[in-house]
Amino acid sequence: MSGEESNKAHDPRQWGLYLVTDRKQTGGRDLSAVLSLALQAGVRAIQLREKGLDTIEVYRLGERLLSLSRQAGAVLFVNDRVDVAMALGADGVHLTRKSLPPKDARALVGHEMLLGISCHSLADVREAIEGGVDFLVLGPIYDTPSKASYGAPLTPAILKQAREMCPLPILAIGGINATRVPEVVQAGADGVAAISAVLAAPDPGTATRELLETVARAKGVEQSKSQSVNSHPSGVDLLTNRPIDELTCFYADPC
Repeated sequence: MSGEESNKAHDPRQWGLYLVTDRKQTGGRDLSAVLSLALQAGVRAIQLREKGLDTIEVYRLGERLLSLSRQAGAVLFVNDRVDVAMALGADGVHLTRKSLPPKDARALVGHEMLLGISCHSLADVREAIEGGVDFLVLGPIYDTPSKASYGAPLTPAILKQAREMCPLPILAIGGINATRVPEVVQAGADGVAAISAVLAAPDPGTATRELLETVARAKGVEQSKSQSVNSHPSGVDLLTNRPIDELTCFYADPC
């Protein structure tokens, strides 16, 4: 992996898609095989989040996924388990509301590992900012069975408020699919996090590409809007909207 690729892999704003694992969502297919298809399709960040496994099982699965991620130039996070992430030499830890406080987790892992955290309210976002994490995942934005325990969906309106108060990268999660991507990007998301949209898809590779491409298009549109509001295209005359190099002909004799 080149230096530029490594920088992108370690920048949550560049991921587009943060893929969260759940072996129960794959329809009986091997989790590693499904994730391999997603990695081949371009996913650059995976969070190992497997509930109900013993520590050694999480560690062994982490070894396999770390190998796959390294081969693809992607980064691997371990959900909650700071100890497993450190033992693996993973790229980061994803904290939950029940994990170690961010400042304590940072004291253990240092600044070589990235710290992500799940947020389910604006109050959580404020705490995340103060805790010194590198990025946050906010949701559920839309209704989804996997996040039902967190209450009613936050909606893009709350996401927009979070964007206004938070300088950190924000990834939207909960009921995310390609159709909803433009709405969450417009509300301020730097990317999306997904589980079933990829893992449960008949073709995980195609689903991954569709999400990545949709995020890229949506971010391009928002960037264009921002540029058009903040500045006029360089080299264009404000009065005529014509290229400056045409002005001599335009204001004098016709060319």
